Amino acid sequence: MVSLCFFFFFWAILLGGCSVLFPEEEQETRLFSREELSEPYDQIILKTSLTIDALPKIQRFQSDRGPLLGGAEVLSENQSKVATSGQSRDGRRTWFNIVVFHEFRLNVIRKYFFIVDEGRSSFGIQSGRGMRFDGQVVLDQEIREKSYASENLRKIAILGHVLETLQEDIKEVGANADSPTQNNKMLGVCGMLVNQALELIVLKLDSSPVLATKLGSINGIDFDHINFGEGNVRMDIQGDMAAVSFRFGDFNKVE
Repeated sequence: MVSLCFFFFFWAILLGGCSVLFPEEEQETRLFSREELSEPYDQIILKTSLTIDALPKIQRFQSDRGPLLGGAEVLSENQSKVATSGQSRDGRRTWFNIVVFHEFRLNVIRKYFFIVDEGRSSFGIQSGRGMRFDGQVVLDQEIREKSYASENLRKIAILGHVLETLQEDIKEVGANADSPTQNNKMLGVCGMLVNQALELIVLKLDSSPVLATKLGSINGIDFDHINFGEGNVRMDIQGDMAAVSFRFGDFNKVE
């Protein structure tokens, strides 16, 4: 009877995909959850958060979660930019958080979050694979006041501006790493994936500007990524701020 119960218990776990975690493993699973990793981005507020507010949120390895994050996240910074990038112990998830401060006012004028999840493979079936990016940028006066032939062309130009600004920010913080080899590699991989995706999206909009009318809608623009499958991209412009996001693969399913 005991053997029979054990047999059914084993198969219930196997078929249900359940697993038993030790306390340390459970803590690490929560720590590296997608919600936890985007926490600095979610909590830091554009134009409102100051260095004194934002730095403790992004430098999480110095917090009570330090023992785990200290080995996973690496700090990069220069005079006005701070970034942490990391990789989960199993290598599945790689991410970064970046904040940029105004040189004199010291408030946050740009913030970014990116994560790529390679997912899991079970019995030859891939699951959980996806890619997510979020960025908020205070637009320069020059880009705000420039004249465009149409509103769609204005949106495409702003999206291109966000891409160029992101590329420059990643380049600068990557050159000022506490652990150059490790951090440059993680930032480089993440930056390459973000750049490729946004460049392809801009090319698609350049070839069909009318699609830009959907950028601000709830569902955004549908876009298929060659590696991560179906997804969407959105851009919301409010006054002098632009928020850009994309979701591919598993990230597109959960939102």
